[in-house]
Amino acid sequence: MKSALKIYLSTIIILTFTGSALSDMVFFKNGDRLSGKVKQLTDSKLILESEFAGEVTVNLSDVQTLSTEQPVTLNLGDGTVLKQRLLSAEQGQVLIEGTETIRQQSIELQNISAINPPPQEVPKWHGSVSAGIAANRGNTEKDRYSFSAEVSKRSENDRIMISGDYARSKDKDQATGDKEVTENWWRVKGKYDYFITEKWYAFVDGRYEKDSIADLDRRVIIGGGAGYQWIETDDLSFATEGGLASRYEKFENQTDSQTEVSAQLGYNLSAKIRENLRFLHDLTYYPSLEEFSDYYLTSNAELRADLIDNLFTSFKVIFNYDATPAAGSDQTDVKYIWGLGWNF
Repeated sequence: MKSALKIYLSTIIILTFTGSALSDMVFFKNGDRLSGKVKQLTDSKLILESEFAGEVTVNLSDVQTLSTEQPVTLNLGDGTVLKQRLLSAEQGQVLIEGTETIRQQSIELQNISAINPPPQEVPKWHGSVSAGIAANRGNTEKDRYSFSAEVSKRSENDRIMISGDYARSKDKDQATGDKEVTENWWRVKGKYDYFITEKWYAFVDGRYEKDSIADLDRRVIIGGGAGYQWIETDDLSFATEGGLASRYEKFENQTDSQTEVSAQLGYNLSAKIRENLRFLHDLTYYPSLEEFSDYYLTSNAELRADLIDNLFTSFKVIFNYDATPAAGSDQTDVKYIWGLGWNF
């Protein structure tokens, strides 16, 4: 009986120490240590699942070294991805276990950007479509309709944006009874940003516009340059840009067209004012390199209010200023668009 009891106790002790030995270990700079299972390291926060303390999150800056009993996925600062065991080493370092093809190496803890990072979300297209329709009958007869659409996709390294607007209206001439087209314009824009660093990006963009009332047969602008993303969150996004552009304009009442190289300066802002209210604003300025007084400026300001689910209402103001418009046309052109839209 005593012999059987000794064997039982010995087995328990061996299993206890073996279980401890098979645990991942985290050694802290203050001399403490913690055993468990290393689950993840992201944003310099190490998550350890401990049998007694549960899930514990510690700052990587407080860790002296660590070890794992099973291979973990390592993302290093230079972009290298490995799946190896980690062995404890001197302060501020770990050993990456060697294999037949990879030699054992010592690296700084701070050079590990992630351990077992969550899978990256596949970039998806997001956007919205909206439309506005208005009709007046009686003393005034007027029909107006407008459409707007935009799509975008953001990945870790790049961003794509495409948008378009269209509006047309007819007013009844009280003298003749005929309906006259008083508004007929459309435009499309496309832009591609490639992030060189977390904040700096290179971009190329283009836009095409027509406005029959302003005698604008077409305006084509193709540009490129560099931008800086000051902040990019769900609540606030702001970026500034600068570069060069080629601007081509052809007016219906003029035989000659205009082509010139200009600078391109602008910014983009998206700010959440309240939980269901967002303000969107962008501005781009194209001064001619030959004569700065000859410039084209375009700006958009929009208030967008969420209603239910993905449904929203918006009020948009489009402001354009052309220092050299078509003969007989105003330099300033302001468009107002109200509509109902759907986010997707």
